[in-house]
Amino acid sequence: MTSMALSTQRRQLWPWLVIALVLAMTVVALHYQGRLWICSCGRVDLWAGNTKSSDNSQHLSDPYSFTHVLHGLLFYGALAWAVPRLPVTWRLAAAVAVEALWEVVENSAFIIQRYREATLALGYQGDTIVNSLGDIVWMVAGFWLARRLGFRRSAALFIATEVILVLWIRDSLILNIVMLLAPIRALKAWQMGG
Repeated sequence: MTSMALSTQRRQLWPWLVIALVLAMTVVALHYQGRLWICSCGRVDLWAGNTKSSDNSQHLSDPYSFTHVLHGLLFYGALAWAVPRLPVTWRLAAAVAVEALWEVVENSAFIIQRYREATLALGYQGDTIVNSLGDIVWMVAGFWLARRLGFRRSAALFIATEVILVLWIRDSLILNIVMLLAPIRALKAWQMGG
């Protein structure tokens, strides 16, 4: 192997090392915040489908995992537009960093309390570390989906997912953001009715 080929391989390795470092730092930060590794029930389920149970946000995936897929769609589009010449692996590393930062912020005492006061998540206790890592993996899936689908099909998937989530759990990424930033009493009452 030539020195040029070795140099290229090393350059291609850097984004993956950055992703690994970001994930490790996320685990440390979440642990430092007091997040449990796994559900206090003592098990790790692949799926916890009841958003109104204590299992929500405690296992590898739940209905809100689909909102993290939407994060990936959005991050891919935003980064493809903002830095189109940046290799896709570096854009993925940036998306993972943003998602990981959100997981740490989302599990801060301030945001947990805000969720309890303003959104559908009245008894929200925060995510487990396993759930947060699962959320990051779901975002990565959304990122790669967007790369494969292109803009129009990604936009259609985004809209379809929002509609399905609203019909299924009376919540979605957009509703979650609205309720977190500027709660609407009537919307919260409708969400609680389901």
